[in-house]
Amino acid sequence: MVDVSRRRMIRRYTSQPVADEAVHALLQAAISAPSPHNRQPWRFAVIRGDALPHLADAMGRRLREDLLRDGLPADAIERDMARSRARICGAPVSVLACLCMADMDRYADAERTANERWMAGQAVACAIQNMLLHAPALGLGACWMCAPLFCQETVRAALRLSADWEPQALVTIGYPADSGRERPRMPVEAVTEWRNSG
Repeated sequence: MVDVSRRRMIRRYTSQPVADEAVHALLQAAISAPSPHNRQPWRFAVIRGDALPHLADAMGRRLREDLLRDGLPADAIERDMARSRARICGAPVSVLACLCMADMDRYADAERTANERWMAGQAVACAIQNMLLHAPALGLGACWMCAPLFCQETVRAALRLSADWEPQALVTIGYPADSGRERPRMPVEAVTEWRNSG
């Protein structure tokens, strides 16, 4: 049984390579997630070797543009870019999780169309969570990076992805160099309301 309370985002890895079999096992866990209508709207790109710095550099250029528009000082921008690049390039392998609406239902109205997209996005998030929860069973650590959402076209172009693959998150994977940090959680009582009758 997985103790979800012990899940940690691992941001630093050793240089030990991750075997293809381990990546496949993580992807197998990912595709075991629930999905609306069982349409399985997730797509994955496994990124290794020279593709990692290539992706990091492309995303970094876009990050710089965004932060310049935000008016951040140059030194802060450089720090953000360096931190992001180190996280991406410091992992032996990463999995880019994408959303694909090709097999999802289509509706004539905007509300149901938006709901269908939300459902598909929730399924992709479940697939990512499955990878994060399965990684420790393989001796691996992983970290969910949402940055691809902010530069989908950049990521799609850098990795030459299909036009209907919408980048959602990058999951960095490797053998942990540390145990990660415990992050505080709000108590259940602060985020829950009970309804016992109508």
